[in-house]
Amino acid sequence: MNKHFIWLQKLGIAAGCLFYGIGAHAEGIDQERLERAVNETIRPLMKENDVPGLAVAITVKGKRYIFNYGVASKDSGRKVTNDTIFELGSISKTFTAALGSYAQISGKLSFSDKAAKHMPELSGSSFDKISLLDLGTYTAGGLPLQFPDGVTDQDKMVAYYRNWHPSFAPGTYRQYSNPSIGLFGYLAAQAIGEPFDRLMQEKIIAALGLRHTYVRVPPSEMDNYAYGYSKRSKPTRVDPGVLDAQAYGIKTTASDMLAFLEANMGGAKLDDPLQRAIDATHAGYYRIDNMTQALGWEIYAYPTTLARLLAGNSSDMARVPHKVVRLDPPQPPRKDVLLNKTGSTNGFGAYAAFIPARQIGIVLLANRNFPIPARVSAAYRILTVVENLPRSNGAQ
Repeated sequence: MNKHFIWLQKLGIAAGCLFYGIGAHAEGIDQERLERAVNETIRPLMKENDVPGLAVAITVKGKRYIFNYGVASKDSGRKVTNDTIFELGSISKTFTAALGSYAQISGKLSFSDKAAKHMPELSGSSFDKISLLDLGTYTAGGLPLQFPDGVTDQDKMVAYYRNWHPSFAPGTYRQYSNPSIGLFGYLAAQAIGEPFDRLMQEKIIAALGLRHTYVRVPPSEMDNYAYGYSKRSKPTRVDPGVLDAQAYGIKTTASDMLAFLEANMGGAKLDDPLQRAIDATHAGYYRIDNMTQALGWEIYAYPTTLARLLAGNSSDMARVPHKVVRLDPPQPPRKDVLLNKTGSTNGFGAYAAFIPARQIGIVLLANRNFPIPARVSAAYRILTVVENLPRSNGAQ
């Protein structure tokens, strides 16, 4: 942690980003000071972590600011622009949470349903006692971070779940897990009766008005799809995998992500069922130290400290089981909180956070999986600057 405090203190001014201010009728802030603060944060971060390309997107009471840096492809030299599509990694879980919540609002399922109710192949297994909520909050009893390498298709997935036995009683420990929330999303689609990919694209992505967000990037958009870069700086994109769409499969632009954050803050004109479904993903179900686990999102009382955010987004939190305190009844959605989520694939790193009471949100999208503490620290610094910038009534 100290390393990242040090680089925050040593930032120098750098210029050259592409800057966009969008939203002519919203309250403005001092754009020059914002641009300088973002430059001073992002340029050193990219250099230190060898990040080829990065987009920073900020929404302040409906006004959007997007800063683009570097290249989407080192081979072609193609610049990062507002049209560049990045992999979200595990931020995709917040989209999966919205679909599951939509299924409950629509009466297709209840989070208290046992998993086997919506997947008869699991009847007679441990999933007779594990609820959809347990799966959606990583409290099923110790499902691992990833599937074993041998789980490569539907039949092997079913066999894996049937033979799996929990290490803990459901609802007592949180162990962050792609197979956990992946199954949650799969069962939500089963309950509705349509394939997950189609439901996500039509019921969530299209309904939110996200025009450049995909589970599978279509051929017409491939030129805008950035290449990620591995630890060895090789160009890469995410490989297909079992329940990949549900756990880490969304690809999107910085602008679309701002629209998603604004919808999460109630700033979009959505159909009532969808807005209620998104709002419901902010209910808190379990407390782990200073973090509260919602569906997809992770919640902190606001104001919060950088140290708390770093602890809640630590490797330990992602890889080690943690005893939880169940909130009964669940904590209803609140405004005086910060909600966040990190996401990574082999070649991409992302972070999203928003503060409903302030109507402020931020997204960092990069085509390298650089350390999460650096992402969180950078976003926290920029949010702090945004909070303290003077407001103006004029618009760009």
